[in-house]
Amino acid sequence: MTTERAAIFDIDGTLVDTNHLHVVTWWEAFRQAGHHVPMRDIHRAVGLSGGDLLDHLLGDDRDPDGDDQLSEAHRTLYATYFERLPALDAAGDLLRALAGRGWEIVLATSASGAELAALRNAIDADDVIRSVTSADDVAEGKPAPDPVRQARELAGVPSERALFVGDSVWDMRAAVRDGVTPLAVLSGGIPRADLTEAGAHAVYRDPADLLARLDTSAFAALE
Repeated sequence: MTTERAAIFDIDGTLVDTNHLHVVTWWEAFRQAGHHVPMRDIHRAVGLSGGDLLDHLLGDDRDPDGDDQLSEAHRTLYATYFERLPALDAAGDLLRALAGRGWEIVLATSASGAELAALRNAIDADDVIRSVTSADDVAEGKPAPDPVRQARELAGVPSERALFVGDSVWDMRAAVRDGVTPLAVLSGGIPRADLTEAGAHAVYRDPADLLARLDTSAFAALE
């Protein structure tokens, strides 16, 4: 049975404080492969799927033979943090509060497998998370609308009955392309102006800030 409202959440940088870990581990993977990629550029690319991130940072005219080695190096480096990934303040509380208000909680992430399991363990809210769509479930990652659409369809709601919360420009663009109202958090380190320009309906400091202001948010407007 589904509800008539879906609260869709990105994970990295939105519910779990991992963006800078991704920056450092991608930087090291690039360094090992002989690529000089500034960390500021990697930071702006976090949230893209692995293949799209490589296209964005290295160009789609590169020799793709090294892509698998780069991605595997990043996965191996990032996996060293799996047992201590830090949830953002009130992340689990926010999900539980929304579930208590009748929202179907769905996660939409480019993570999969052991990484996704580690992220869910950090959030510690599996009691209210009803569905998850990962990189394995869609043809294209954000900023394509596929992850948001898949999450929304899992909840069984039309776009006007769903909200999406994310931390990146790619999140905002994906939600806009699916017709879902995007809300942004600053906890991923992306500037407010960039998120607003990409379509964010409202911007919050972090999950705790959104939780504190639920009654005046777009969530309350749909209830």
